Amino acid sequence: MTLLALAAFSAVNAQPQRPRMREFTTDTLMVHDPVMAFENGKYYILSTGMGVSWATSENRTSWTVHGSPLMKEVPQWTRTLVPGFRNHVWAPDIIRWHGRWWLMYSCSTFGKNTSAIGLMTTPSLARPAWKDEGCVVATDSTSSFNAIDPNIIIDRNDQPWLTFGSFWDGIQLVRLDSTMHIPQGFQPTTIARRYGHPFPQIENPTSRFAGSNAIEAPFIYQRDGWYYLFVSWDYCCRGSQSTYRVVCGRSRNVTGPYLDREGKPMLDGGGTLVIEGDKTLFEAAGHCAVYDLEESGKPSLFVCHGYSVPMKGQSILVQRILEWENGWPKEIKDYKEF
Repeated sequence: MTLLALAAFSAVNAQPQRPRMREFTTDTLMVHDPVMAFENGKYYILSTGMGVSWATSENRTSWTVHGSPLMKEVPQWTRTLVPGFRNHVWAPDIIRWHGRWWLMYSCSTFGKNTSAIGLMTTPSLARPAWKDEGCVVATDSTSSFNAIDPNIIIDRNDQPWLTFGSFWDGIQLVRLDSTMHIPQGFQPTTIARRYGHPFPQIENPTSRFAGSNAIEAPFIYQRDGWYYLFVSWDYCCRGSQSTYRVVCGRSRNVTGPYLDREGKPMLDGGGTLVIEGDKTLFEAAGHCAVYDLEESGKPSLFVCHGYSVPMKGQSILVQRILEWENGWPKEIKDYKEF
């Protein structure tokens, strides 16, 4: 059974997080599934970790890593919906809309689709007062998709949408209401797959449950009247054995259809390559986000995590100015600038 719009679940009996380490500063930020926010001259990187890992910077070069998790408490309802989940929160996404910061996050266990996407809000990141807004979408073992890897997109009519998904039937999209929950009667629809139906019988090296439709981590970015859907193909989380790479397609409508540069639908496995590992500095790279920068001449900042070859597969932050050509992002090949 697929469970939608479960905001009624409360944070009763939420369990506090414990500080993991002392605050420190680094220019090599170890992250997984990074997203970025900017407020009052300060950049924030949020990523997978106990209660959501976070770091701050004023220049995007030197990062202060904070020892306490971003979420001081992980709501109890997450453990009710996702047996086996504790505090290791995956793949957050954050956006500022209508005067508030909206944070979505993933609760799951590796390789299974008994999962949930939760929501928290705060008026400020510098002086956070996080409020638990409950569950946005949840799935279980009978579901045809997986409720992880959320990304919020606000369309040109100020309408919020949620895209999410990992493996199973691929990347999902669903309309949200003004509270960032799914309105009654609305259901997610598939907008991208790694392969067209039927999925090939390829062994999944990471899980016997998830199958071979190796696509996840969607991010939709608007530019010049187009919606660009970025997704990650193949396998993360294996250090030097990871095969992650990012591809994209575009559409005039947020709901799609999304086509790659050759005109192949992403629903049928289409995707134009944006980044992959060079096998010298990075074995693989994926789970990206794209942002507009205010600096003149630097309109698109591409961030993701890369599996470092010199650091024996450690996952670290990748930042790159994304260049464009004829309406398409150019493949990132200048690895020395990472």
